[in-house]
Amino acid sequence: MQLLLLFQLLTLVVVANAVPVFAKRCFGPATAWPLDGGLVLSDGQPLLGASKTIRGILLSMVLTPVVAMLIGLSWQVGVVVAFSAMAGDLVSSFLKRRMGLRASDQAIGLDQIPESLLPLLAARWLLPVTTVDILVGTALFIVGSLVVSRLLFRLNMRDKPY
Repeated sequence: MQLLLLFQLLTLVVVANAVPVFAKRCFGPATAWPLDGGLVLSDGQPLLGASKTIRGILLSMVLTPVVAMLIGLSWQVGVVVAFSAMAGDLVSSFLKRRMGLRASDQAIGLDQIPESLLPLLAARWLLPVTTVDILVGTALFIVGSLVVSRLLFRLNMRDKPY
């Protein structure tokens, strides 16, 4: 296991996923255009939901590569991590809507695994990431996100404590 590389990648995964949350708090409803354009599918649920915004995706795609360069990785790694983390988050939102869950409803595992596993897998294209790194990184992200989410709720950065 490569501890430094794993720490760097987890930092990027956290940044990619946290940027949209902080953007919501910083900008409020301004420029919070839903990525799905408000599309409702035949099941009566939105495609993704209003919490998945163009602003969040774009800011994650811009800021994660900047952080990658600041911590000693290439901007390309930052782009791959941001893109795949956002793709994982969109997949989980799509699945949660199909399950009838609202935006920000808790679904342990579904909320964390796609947005951490996909970027760690994708990082293998550019870095020597091992299977152990991916498994440990995903597990650390799951535990860490549950703990940090409660802290962010107490700091008024999240609407719910999970």
